Amino acid sequence: MLTARQIERVVIAALEEDAPWGDVTSDYLIPADAVATADLVAREAGVFSGGDVFAAAFALTDPAIAVTVATADGAAFGAGDVLATVSGPARGVLTAERVGLNLVQRMSGISTLTARYVDAVAGTGARIADTRKTTPGLRALERHAVRSGGGHNHRYSLSDAVMAKDNHLAVLTADGGDLTTALRRALSALPHTTHVEVEVDRLEQIEPVLAAGGGAARIGTIMLDNFALDDLRAGVALIAGRATVEASGGVSLDTVSEIAATGVDVISVGALTHSARALDLGLDARVASNVGGA
Repeated sequence: MLTARQIERVVIAALEEDAPWGDVTSDYLIPADAVATADLVAREAGVFSGGDVFAAAFALTDPAIAVTVATADGAAFGAGDVLATVSGPARGVLTAERVGLNLVQRMSGISTLTARYVDAVAGTGARIADTRKTTPGLRALERHAVRSGGGHNHRYSLSDAVMAKDNHLAVLTADGGDLTTALRRALSALPHTTHVEVEVDRLEQIEPVLAAGGGAARIGTIMLDNFALDDLRAGVALIAGRATVEASGGVSLDTVSEIAATGVDVISVGALTHSARALDLGLDARVASNVGGA
């Protein structure tokens, strides 16, 4: 769940970056008593995400600004739809505009791309998940956007679960020991509540990895990394329900449906966050006035 604290931390940092000593354009050109009303308008169709983040950009700039978000996170919209309305002191509206747009465009781009992946695997039972390939500082927002698009989140950080990838295994077995013994020794001290995932890059590694999961340190997930479709099917059959099967690597909108059809449980897609383009949304002023009439 995206919390108010997470939103505030990101938005304050963005506002300070964009106007470290104030907005000299608005401060000098716009009368202090001017008010403005503007609409957040979609220039293209998509799936919305970031309504609370968009609103926070204006509220943290000037609490007198009112934002009405007309579209729920996760809702689809069409080109020309009004997604939110902003009204209040014009200086604050103009100062917050770019930060609000940058964040909601980024988040809606991610949710829109995620929805396309989710639609592509509909009916297969596979879930689409993100990765840690997120923009530094924006992970909480980007993961929320994935959920808005119908996707699921992988571990949030390195602190959340054990995930032994190829380089971990290379170091672990550097002394020439077998994979099962090395993994079992390393995992023996883990609390029983810690989820363990191990990445493999060939079928021959699956049984040795599963064999390491005795006692409390059960192997919960096996990631089949960059497997061909036939090998994915073979891996699913070999694991046979003894662990969750995750597919990763080489995943695109062109390949994801075939990957899902192999029977894997999870497909992790780095592109959801590292390659999503910002959606085209604009803030269009429709009412502006000078309260004092000057």
